[in-house]
Amino acid sequence: MRVLVIQNYKHTGLGLVGRALAEAGAQIDLVQAHLGEALPSDDADYDALISLGGDQNALADEQFPYLPLLARLIRRFGDADKAVLGICLGSQLVARGYGAENILGRQLEFGWHEVTVTPEAASDPVLSSVPQHFPIFHWHSDTFTLPEGAVHLASSGITRNQAFRIGRAVYGIQFHFEADTTLVEEWRHVFADEIIRDNADWLENYPALVAENGVPADAAGLALARAWVALI
Repeated sequence: MRVLVIQNYKHTGLGLVGRALAEAGAQIDLVQAHLGEALPSDDADYDALISLGGDQNALADEQFPYLPLLARLIRRFGDADKAVLGICLGSQLVARGYGAENILGRQLEFGWHEVTVTPEAASDPVLSSVPQHFPIFHWHSDTFTLPEGAVHLASSGITRNQAFRIGRAVYGIQFHFEADTTLVEEWRHVFADEIIRDNADWLENYPALVAENGVPADAAGLALARAWVALI
């Protein structure tokens, strides 16, 4: 199993998805596209594609000219019936690749917040692995409309389109289910300035928040990661 991973921003590791891939014995090829590393031209050498999150928006082509190429690559993997996973910015690029609208600059959704799955999630191979309601980590303001033919799978209080599937195994998931408490702990240090600017109260309340949400969020994230990897 050979998986192409596109990194769009610093310190955006695979987290729980990396754990699930390691359990499956996957070979990971990491492309740091935000640093100028070239994307492959096609899907020929890979069984699956993961596009991770980032601070930029999904339409920032002038600053990140690889973004339209990545959106097309996502579509190429999907059209070849290969598993695709877009997380946060990655989900917005899945939506872009399949012709949906990217909606920029909405209300910030940050920290652990509850996600609710839709009735369609009960028969979905990935979202059926989690409870109807579960806490999970968020960090975004942008969103998207659902691509034509997509199955809507999850919502939150702020963001209607939190997860969707196209075809057999193309997933756009806005929330950071890969971000277990270990990765969030890293983020609260390396992105401290950004968090203080927008969410100073969150840092002050961090011990109580992680105590309340960490265990169920980690369990849900790992279940989702293992279920998606099983589709490869």
